[in-house]
Amino acid sequence: MDQAQRDLAYENGAFIPDAEQYGPRWQADAAAFRARTPCELDIPYDQHDRAAYDLFFPQGEAYGLMVFVHGGYWRMRAKSDWSHYASAGLARGWAVAMIGYPLAPDIRLSQITRHVAIGIAAAAARVRGPISLAGHSAGGHLVARMSMPGVLSDAVAARILRTVVISGVSDLRPLLDLTMNAELGLDAAEAAAESPVLGPKHAHIHVTTFVGAEERPVFLDQSRWLAEAWGIKEIILPGRHHFDILDGLEDPNSLVMREVLG
Repeated sequence: MDQAQRDLAYENGAFIPDAEQYGPRWQADAAAFRARTPCELDIPYDQHDRAAYDLFFPQGEAYGLMVFVHGGYWRMRAKSDWSHYASAGLARGWAVAMIGYPLAPDIRLSQITRHVAIGIAAAAARVRGPISLAGHSAGGHLVARMSMPGVLSDAVAARILRTVVISGVSDLRPLLDLTMNAELGLDAAEAAAESPVLGPKHAHIHVTTFVGAEERPVFLDQSRWLAEAWGIKEIILPGRHHFDILDGLEDPNSLVMREVLG
């Protein structure tokens, strides 16, 4: 397989109809949602300008905290692109934190993991009760990492009941051979250390992996690899691709939300 073929295997947009419309639509929907929803925006948790989170509040006292971590191959997008995906969690009575983080190549991928852990701890200090995590694509990798021993403090990890990995990357070693690694800067040691498939999860956290049936074959592989490594449930959603698989986060009764919040 030549370089172009290796890169194409992890390219999503080229295989999704009207892919270029999703980014602007997400941003518009997110802005409209923020305008009508009680929230605190850009709460800092560290010095970097992207090291901040948005916190959305349900009506009445929150049952717990749902956390969403966005994707973009650790080098694109921002927390403010996804605000509307807090809607189903709020409807279920949970507060929702959208975690932002610095991007590659400004920092290494292992440092991104550390930033997300600090951001989750900061949000957890604001909301009592159980915690559930959801993440998409690169964010799926990051919430899987949060579900592993030694990443979050024991006190925060003990509050996490459920983690949902949506179209996540669970083995980073194949990325070493991709052109994008010029920005990620992964070496073999970091790729292995940051790969959830190569380490255990916390035994008490219920983890589910979702992937769309219409996704690129490597994302079906990545989902299966995590399910096999951790002995967890894998759900393949028929008719869904890498972008519209997120739509379930706007439906309180969707299969995705039932896994996120139980």
